[in-house]
Amino acid sequence: MSRLTVYRDDTPDMILLDVTTPGEIAETLRPHNIRFDRWSAPVTPAPDAPAEEVLEAYRPYLDTLMGETGAGSADVVRINASTPNLPELRKKFLSEHTHSEDEVRFFVHGQGAFVLHIRGRVYSVLCTQGDLISVPAGIPHWFDAGPNPDVVALRVFTDTTGWIAQYTGDDIANRFPAEVL
Repeated sequence: MSRLTVYRDDTPDMILLDVTTPGEIAETLRPHNIRFDRWSAPVTPAPDAPAEEVLEAYRPYLDTLMGETGAGSADVVRINASTPNLPELRKKFLSEHTHSEDEVRFFVHGQGAFVLHIRGRVYSVLCTQGDLISVPAGIPHWFDAGPNPDVVALRVFTDTTGWIAQYTGDDIANRFPAEVL
């Protein structure tokens, strides 16, 4: 189940808002120009389906999204127990950072938490199968798929160099609870 939990950035044990309906999540994030949406396909590809099959299943959504955003490409990323250097990769994801391009993800399988640090608040967005999130360039955030991830996601981009993480040096991610088990 998708979930948005909001905290003050100096009070990780005090929840200000906790919602689980996609509409409420989208409405809460919209003022920050964060897009949250739900997609469904007539057929959900298997977790181990070839990338081409996954992309084709969501092609109508991708074409519309890329037309709206000007993005030019999409690919499939898998994070699971067989991902090379998984502990190091997770450590990088768990460090607060920004990007010079929007970070757009659609969760085909599995779940992960995008945790956003905006104007004194922390917005933890647990995304699950069927969720689309678009985090605008420049918003400090981190990502957690948990210690035993099993995620298949679509990535949508204009220029992959925009994904190079610019780390903030803030250890805020260490102070907030992980949303993913």
